[in-house]
Amino acid sequence: MSAILEVKDVTMRFGGLVANERVSLSVRPGEIFAVIGPNGAGKTTLFNAITGIYEPTEGDVLFEGRPIRREWTAADRIRGLAVGAVSAVAAVLALNATALWTAAINDRYVMGEPFPWGGALGSVPATLRDAGFWTTWFAAIAAFAVGRLAFGAIWRAQRRTPDLVARAGIARTFQNIRLFGEMNLVENVLVGMDQHFRSGYWACLVRTPGFRRERERMRRRAFELLQFVDLADEAAEPARSLPYGHQRRLEIARALATKPRLILLDEPAAGMNPAESADLMKLIRRIRESGITVVLIEHDMKVVMGISDRIAVLQYGKKIAEGTPEAIRNDPVCVAAYLGTEELG
Repeated sequence: MSAILEVKDVTMRFGGLVANERVSLSVRPGEIFAVIGPNGAGKTTLFNAITGIYEPTEGDVLFEGRPIRREWTAADRIRGLAVGAVSAVAAVLALNATALWTAAINDRYVMGEPFPWGGALGSVPATLRDAGFWTTWFAAIAAFAVGRLAFGAIWRAQRRTPDLVARAGIARTFQNIRLFGEMNLVENVLVGMDQHFRSGYWACLVRTPGFRRERERMRRRAFELLQFVDLADEAAEPARSLPYGHQRRLEIARALATKPRLILLDEPAAGMNPAESADLMKLIRRIRESGITVVLIEHDMKVVMGISDRIAVLQYGKKIAEGTPEAIRNDPVCVAAYLGTEELG
């Protein structure tokens, strides 16, 4: 079975710190895949590299067999040339500002008379010609190159951004809950649907019938997702009023609102009591049953061993093991590095 997510030799360096070193993972469609390891092992950094928050220093991330990247289009080529041209014009005008001012204003304008626009503009070519090659054409060529290269650098920095990853079909939650506390639960879930909202600016402004129908359809879908995570009874409540475990569920509902085929959960059981953790395990299984592949980071070994199909273990940024829960449980390297005999009992 082909992998839905492939992490190929991903390395993340921050100056002299290596957070991930040649980490490779292969996640099959429809499985629950766990990434575990001690604090500082590089688990969240790996998630950030997968979801476009970081660009890997080395290696690549493939989703459904393809890298998630913006393609360089004809429109991008035209924009790059336009930025270079504007940079060239700006540089030439800046270098010759004094001469242009003298030729266009001082030598032509007479106080009390209409400004001679035609003569002022007509003086520009002659002034630039008299300025000479080095102060005009060389500056123009250099500025064009710098502007074009700057546009390319900005474009490359935007090649794999979180919004592009989300549109491709990958959603995630965060280790630290990031909800809109003053908004109610339905509104929080609607935020995740933004990329699927088709009504344009003017339709939203004048509230056309099509906009109202689409908004109502999305509100119904948001309520269905709240039902899915067992929060429908609190749909009208502000997010900040929810207990911690329910806030985790709300964040999962918002991630599901993006219509992902793969969801990454960063410590979803953190702060939960045993009963809430058991309910979370049921929810993750339901997510998998709905056709969504799940990758999770988790420290609660009962959750990890109870729901995972396969587990990868990280230590000091390196993958030291991968296998089924039973294989990881019995791997002496993993036990010594992280799990401990008592935790797995």
